Amino acid sequence: MDIDERLIRALQQNGRASYRQLSQQLGVPRNVVSARLRTLLAQDRIRIVAAADPAFLGEHAIAHVAITGRGELTGVINQLSERIDVPLVSATSGMHDLVAEVRTSDTSALYGILAWIRSFEEVATINVLLYTDIVKGLFVSRYGGGSTVDEIDAELIELLRLDGRRSYRELAGDVRLSPTAVRNRVRRMLEAGILTVSAVITHTAQSGRVKVGMGLNLGAQTREVVEQLVGYPELEFAALSIGRFDLVATLNSGAPAELFSRLEDIKGLPGVDRMETWFHLTTFKEDYARSTSLPFAQSARR
Repeated sequence: MDIDERLIRALQQNGRASYRQLSQQLGVPRNVVSARLRTLLAQDRIRIVAAADPAFLGEHAIAHVAITGRGELTGVINQLSERIDVPLVSATSGMHDLVAEVRTSDTSALYGILAWIRSFEEVATINVLLYTDIVKGLFVSRYGGGSTVDEIDAELIELLRLDGRRSYRELAGDVRLSPTAVRNRVRRMLEAGILTVSAVITHTAQSGRVKVGMGLNLGAQTREVVEQLVGYPELEFAALSIGRFDLVATLNSGAPAELFSRLEDIKGLPGVDRMETWFHLTTFKEDYARSTSLPFAQSARR
């Protein structure tokens, strides 16, 4: 795994890690880490942003929606991408033309969005997987409740949504507090699971990366399979689900040969009865940095 790939993985774990911390973790000089990170950001290969945990935002119904279309789907893609409750829209190979993720407050709201998607003439069919447990996700921190935010905390979240590595000094100037006070507030939200700062990888046909979706049907060894999967560095996302698959996941890598070898490993795991894969060809939207000013997010914080 090359330095850029290792750096991206480290930033996905902690988007606010200092250059010193990253240097120690990767075992390379600080100036190399600084130069490579600046290049990754300047080339728009990654974005480092903050997002609140789905449970904190009140997003209790989350689903994977696979869409098969009739002809041109540009209009559907644009409409989906404009919705704040649809953080992911991606063109895929295989049985379906598009994959979208829908996050909303409850199943009633989810059914409304699904009906809206079906209303497009260009949509032939949709297939829905309802997540029962997100076991790995870049912006899923398993908020357990009990913590609240005030207006200044909400403002800090909004600022970090735009730039997850914005310095404490800059944030302090924005909210008119001392850097120490801002650092304490941000750390409290991170430790409480309210907030996560991570790197989002840009994925287009020109990015040189391979992004693969995977659906698994599992036997009795579900727990063992999940434990094995979450240890793979290529795994960006995994969720247990209700529907045609017991688990749906996304793997992302700049090394295709290594990723294909990993898929073979997964296929051979005890407990994996069947595996289906699809390629993400172009990701049109991947934005989990949802505003904390939304009505159900406000009610979730009370």
